[in-house]
Amino acid sequence: MASNSRAHSPSDTSTLSWISLICGIVGFFTFGIVLGPVALITGWIAMGKRFNSGNVPAVIGFVLGLIITVLAVVALIGGAAVYGMSI
Repeated sequence: MASNSRAHSPSDTSTLSWISLICGIVGFFTFGIVLGPVALITGWIAMGKRFNSGNVPAVIGFVLGLIITVLAVVALIGGAAVYGMSI
């Protein structure tokens, strides 16, 4: 009988960590509001929902995703304030 575990295989984790890193880097230049959360989520999943310093691309992607997401939200709030809209 096969076990029904939700653990990711090493190849899945490696793929997710590289996706996180690439989305984090590209998100600084374009589509930060979309790619930031993608980098954040894929990095978190690749790390196993905890900070695992052995998976460097996932940690870097997670941190970049966090920074990009915060900057995108601040830019959206700042843009709304410039145009006199209230959020």
